[in-house]
Amino acid sequence: MVSYRRRLTGVHSWAGVVFGALLFVVFWTGTLSVFDREIDRWMMPATRLDSSAVGAGRPRLDAVAAAVAPMIPSGARQWRVDLPTDRSPLLRFSAQTAKGASLSRQLDPSTLALLPDAGTRGATGFIYPFHYGLNIDWLNLGKWLVGAAGMAMLLLLVSGVIVHRKLFADFFTFRPDKRLPRGALDLHNVSGVIGLPFFFLITLSGLAIFFSMYFPTAYRGAFEAGAKGEAQFQAEAYGRFRRGPSGTAGGLSSIDAMVDRAEREWGGGAPYFVRVWWPGDARSYVELRRSYAGEVVMNLDQLYFDAGTGELIHHFEAKPVMRFQRVLSGLHFIQFRHVPLRWLYFVLGLGGCVMIATGMVFWLATRPADRPGNDHVGRRLMLGTCIGSVTGIVVASLAFMAANRLLPADAALPGWHRPDLEVFAFFSSWLCGFGHAGWRGQKAWREQAWAVAALALLCVGLNWLTTAAPEAVWGVDAVLLCGALCAAACARRLRRG
Repeated sequence: MVSYRRRLTGVHSWAGVVFGALLFVVFWTGTLSVFDREIDRWMMPATRLDSSAVGAGRPRLDAVAAAVAPMIPSGARQWRVDLPTDRSPLLRFSAQTAKGASLSRQLDPSTLALLPDAGTRGATGFIYPFHYGLNIDWLNLGKWLVGAAGMAMLLLLVSGVIVHRKLFADFFTFRPDKRLPRGALDLHNVSGVIGLPFFFLITLSGLAIFFSMYFPTAYRGAFEAGAKGEAQFQAEAYGRFRRGPSGTAGGLSSIDAMVDRAEREWGGGAPYFVRVWWPGDARSYVELRRSYAGEVVMNLDQLYFDAGTGELIHHFEAKPVMRFQRVLSGLHFIQFRHVPLRWLYFVLGLGGCVMIATGMVFWLATRPADRPGNDHVGRRLMLGTCIGSVTGIVVASLAFMAANRLLPADAALPGWHRPDLEVFAFFSSWLCGFGHAGWRGQKAWREQAWAVAALALLCVGLNWLTTAAPEAVWGVDAVLLCGALCAAACARRLRRG
């Protein structure tokens, strides 16, 4: 057993070295995504509408359809309206042309007036997709890298339990005044033990969400080979009803009547979005998806109505296996209404960041540069990677938010729109973080901690100076202030060595 544990120690160490930086990035962006809608409201001041109106009932969708009709492109493939929620009290309109191009706008649900163009991707358009795909679409490379990191995380968690066999003692052992290797290992153990069930659940559920990509053999044996079998699986698993256009003109009957029918079919459940396929065509149909704000499972309940007659033409509910997968998805996405649990996810997500960062710091601390043979290219590369991926991405995230408040509303460059400039601020700041770490070495920890504190305070100040109703997003500002205090405290402690 001792020999087996020793071998697993090597596996645990090197899996952490290889995947540690990527795991921190995934956990950090995932933690921010817990409050992605709130960050959206911070970055889109025009969306800071009164959320109390949401409880008064859904807007009349026939009136919404009339309001968005002028924005629907000629020959559009589909248009969609997402209904307001407590976290996002606005209407989101989007449409897709026959060639696949898309457009989107936001509306005030009370007046149906168009809100100003957001000029940003926000957290839901940038940070959240970065969490699961690194915004690398080529051959799904980003998702594959995140999936590999997720499987490495499961290996790290299981091997960590075996390597650190005294889990109960580790839970009560934290000696911050000891030398760096001992203090880093204690914090690594404490954060790992406290969040162990959460880390295992969040990693396993993340892999389960993309099971059809990571584990395709789980379904391919039951369907035909190739694209036809893939389409069969998608239809049976996710309920994708499709029918093509006829090419002749058609009308749209009352969407409100369809929603009333849907609420009866769902026993009081309400839709969270309405989508009209092939608008203006005689074979147009309306899709309604049931909201899962009141339950853990991200249900796949769908109803399809003929747009012209308003008759129900298709009803889909997930089968037992997919319902289990949707339970895991619900536990991962936490889109249901439960504010305390959302904060718990946020705190445990930060705990995961601490666990990953201290694991990398411990590996470096046990290989000090002043020991013969340790001051080599590999260690310096690991040090720069560690600093750039930990404090560097925090700096980049804050630079992304600061750029949102500093850039003029009409900011643009040839080939670059305002959202692209915000993303450029993120990646350029992150790249500078890596470069600074390679240049300054160990001192970069303290200097980037001060940068985090300064940028967090700058973001709070800019929010109050440049936007209306800053009190509507006080929660984001409060977290930024707490982050600034923590970063300053860490910087002061690092100064003392």
